[in-house]
Amino acid sequence: MQQLLLSYYGDDFTGSTDVMESLSLHGVKTVLFTRIPTAEQRNRFVDYRAVGIAGTSRSETPVWMDHYLPDCFRWLKALDARFCHYKVCSTFDSSPNIGNIGRAIEIGARIFRQRIIPLVVGAPQLKRYTAFGHLFAGYQGQTYRIDRHPVMSRHPVTPMTESDLRLHLAKQTDVPVVLVPANSLSSPVTVSDGILLFDVWDAATQLETGRQLLALGPFVVGSSGVNYAIVKALIAEGSLDGASAFAPLDPVDRIIAVSGSCSPTTSRQIRHALANGFTGLPADPVLLAGPNGDIEVKRIAGKAVDLLNQGNSVLVYTAIDPESDKGKVLDSIPLGRHRVGEALGRITRQCIEHCGLKRVILAGGDTSSHALGQLDIFALTTRFPLADSPGSPLCLAHSAVSSLDAIEIAMKGGQVGRDDYFTMLRGQV
Repeated sequence: MQQLLLSYYGDDFTGSTDVMESLSLHGVKTVLFTRIPTAEQRNRFVDYRAVGIAGTSRSETPVWMDHYLPDCFRWLKALDARFCHYKVCSTFDSSPNIGNIGRAIEIGARIFRQRIIPLVVGAPQLKRYTAFGHLFAGYQGQTYRIDRHPVMSRHPVTPMTESDLRLHLAKQTDVPVVLVPANSLSSPVTVSDGILLFDVWDAATQLETGRQLLALGPFVVGSSGVNYAIVKALIAEGSLDGASAFAPLDPVDRIIAVSGSCSPTTSRQIRHALANGFTGLPADPVLLAGPNGDIEVKRIAGKAVDLLNQGNSVLVYTAIDPESDKGKVLDSIPLGRHRVGEALGRITRQCIEHCGLKRVILAGGDTSSHALGQLDIFALTTRFPLADSPGSPLCLAHSAVSSLDAIEIAMKGGQVGRDDYFTMLRGQV
């Protein structure tokens, strides 16, 4: 059997599908499991060259990471892939208490017994750039330093207030961070230990970083920029042809989208959808997360099922813009945000089962992670990459439940996609 090219753990579900897309686009067959699979589930994908686990560590505490990540890393290590990737969001939003990337690096370094940990965050394909250690991100046709980004500098849970990733990580770990600046990328790595942060701001620096990664590892941390860099280097050396093909998509007559995002990007997408044929169902996140959450789920799901059975496309949303977000109240409820995502997942499942839906959309990075957990899906593969919304492909679900098996699911982060994202997925892509 051919050695796996890559195994990975994604710190949320949307980011996990981002990795799957970046590899699949270059001809690397990739399967994403929603948890450590059984032997039978794993054997269904023995001819795949990349295997991932979709996780939730982006929204979890260091204590949670200490408990859950070691088993995941040990399972991934046992796959004996050439690389093992701990995937983080390309905006790198994290904090000492939530989504601590430094803690994840410490755990991975211990499991893999590795002294040098490569870190790649820049991904030009996603309009993410690192220059001399600082992170920049595109938004609405402009590029911003991450601590001045209109969205990420105001993230409701983990706002990015520091663009120098070395300083940002220093608040999360004592492991030293050493920069490999773009003007030194072609030189051999001479560092003996620590986190090795690579500058990536264009195709040339991405390729050179990929060449460096081929000589390092196996454990590597970063955005899907890790995967783009590796496949570009493999294509350049002739060991990967990079070809891929996907069957075209047909439009669907109706679709459900659920959103727990309050980002301005998602706000524009919601408004566009409501103006173009979707019926909106506002959902109070405080009620969904509260003691009577099951009653609220039943109420909203009932309305959504009725609308779908009448031939409507439905959009359930907990906020229509940042101003309507109830995050502060939600944060006073234990595991409030988790419970909202789970509630939206239960609503989605009822709509699939009662309406025979073939395609659904989960919006919001943390929302998608916890919503998908309610759908009894054990794996995802790439159904169709969305060229205008890189990082959020349409996926094909694999489930032992017949009504859920072969469902097409798109999961998008709050900052991902054009204004017509929801309507595009309902109609012809």
